[in-house]
Amino acid sequence: MPLSPRPRRLWRDVILFDGLQQLPEPMAVLVEGERIAGLWPEREFDQSLAAGAEQAGRGGVMTPGLVDCHTHLVYAGNRADEFERRLEGVSYAEIAKAGGGILSTVRATRAASADELIAASLPRLDALLVDGVTTVEIKSGYGLTLADELKMLRVARRLGELRPVRVTTTLLGAHALPPEYAGDADGYVRLVCEEMIPAAAAEGLADAVDVFCEGIGFSPAQCERIFQAAHKHGLAIKAHAEQLSNLGGSALAARYGALSADHIEYLDEAGVRAMAEAGTVAVLLPGAFHCLRETQLPPIALLRQYGVPMAVASDANPGTSPICMPSLLANLACTLFRLTPREALAGMTAHGARALGHPELGRIAVGAPADLCLWDIQHPAELAYAVQPGRLRQRIFAGAITHAR
Repeated sequence: MPLSPRPRRLWRDVILFDGLQQLPEPMAVLVEGERIAGLWPEREFDQSLAAGAEQAGRGGVMTPGLVDCHTHLVYAGNRADEFERRLEGVSYAEIAKAGGGILSTVRATRAASADELIAASLPRLDALLVDGVTTVEIKSGYGLTLADELKMLRVARRLGELRPVRVTTTLLGAHALPPEYAGDADGYVRLVCEEMIPAAAAEGLADAVDVFCEGIGFSPAQCERIFQAAHKHGLAIKAHAEQLSNLGGSALAARYGALSADHIEYLDEAGVRAMAEAGTVAVLLPGAFHCLRETQLPPIALLRQYGVPMAVASDANPGTSPICMPSLLANLACTLFRLTPREALAGMTAHGARALGHPELGRIAVGAPADLCLWDIQHPAELAYAVQPGRLRQRIFAGAITHAR
């Protein structure tokens, strides 16, 4: 979406969370064009430092724009019926084995045109934007044919053109075994490796490749073949791993230099150690944990002990996390996983950006992209403390104010 011209803009007397920590005193922030040009303690600020700048705001809490580093925003249909069935005692795995779960969304998504998928996905994306998201990752994985996976990726790219947001895309061909390949998982993996990955790379549709390494998904050996194909075509690696059991998917992904391993409720110390050594980010998905009423907590203490960065993302999807409200996810990360508010907010800014391979995002620093949020609160912890829509005063994307009230 075209943005209006960007004058020099100045924010005064803001409490600043820079992506990793709260600064100790109120700050002045200058933006020129698309980047942050100056940061000063308010007590040291002199107007000559920002001569001619438009005063854009005063007071409140300023954070980096939020980064949602794990979503499945592009899909058709919904799975409210499965929500009811799970409440009646049917497990997620049982629903999937009976042809529901991911495959029910596959059927609806295959039947939808690109335009229909755009129309269905925009409201979900808009919900993220009005709650402060400026960067979002969108996965495929509900097509499971070459044509339908590419259709989803094209739709994801198009969403980034229709709204003021940075979109990164991930090919998740290995999300589930499609019915056409029942009993032939290796044959489907060949399709992913030999057709989907080369085509997505050739068309520039994917920034990364993801896999579902799980008993109801794909084995570590199959995932390794996919990682090798991704490397061959210059694509980054991510993994859904250790969500329902411990197959060692996170450690495997780390050996291939994965940007992130996501879910990780059943991750063990060996896996944590491998991620720490590789610099792989742990992506926590409290929305899925909440909706599935899981009880196996991610190993937060071990992740802290080994210094593994913890990102927090929505996992927005039709079956296990139909949530498009990042501030709610921050609250759930604290209440369910016992993250501190600072950890949760770092997870949705600096660490979320790192999980996408874009460490220049999710931070407030001189020279960084001017993706910012100004909130009507007094302390950053309030974003995780209260589940309360409407606190976003301004959303700034690439230096342009795209939301104001």
